[in-house]
Amino acid sequence: MSFRLLSLFIALVAGVFMAVQGSLNSRLGKVVGLWETTFIVHIIGLLTMVVILFVLKLGKGNLGAAPGAPWYTFLGGLLGVLIVYGVVTSIPKLGVATATTSIIVGQVLTALVIDHFGLFGLDKVPFSWIRLLGLALLAGGARLLLN
Repeated sequence: MSFRLLSLFIALVAGVFMAVQGSLNSRLGKVVGLWETTFIVHIIGLLTMVVILFVLKLGKGNLGAAPGAPWYTFLGGLLGVLIVYGVVTSIPKLGVATATTSIIVGQVLTALVIDHFGLFGLDKVPFSWIRLLGLALLAGGARLLLN
C-alpha cells in the first residue's frame, strides 16, 4: 500500500471516529452539560496521552522542544475545546450527517485558504477553480442534508 493511500485510509478512519465521537459527546452533553462534556473529553484525552507518552513511550521524545515552537502553534488546544463544544452543540440540533458535513465544508474552505497562502509554515498548494467547485459541491450536499 502506498504512503498516500495509507494516509487517505487514516483520514477516512479519523472521519469515522469524528462522527462516532461527536455522537457520543452529544449524548454525554445531554446528561452532564455542554461545557462539562468538553471538559470530560479533554481530561480523558489527557489521560490517554499520558499513557501513550509516558507508559507506552510511543512519542519521539521531543516534548522538551515545545518551548521552541512558534507561539501560535499552541492555539490548537484552545481550538480543540471550541471544536468539541461546537460538535456537541450542533449534532443534537442538526443530526450527525448534517453537522459533520457542515464541519467538513468549514474545514475544506479553511484548508483551501491555508494551502493557497502556505500559512503556518506549510507548503503552498495553489488555488484552483476545480477545488472551489469541489467545495461548492460539498456545500450543496450539506444544504441537501438539511431537508
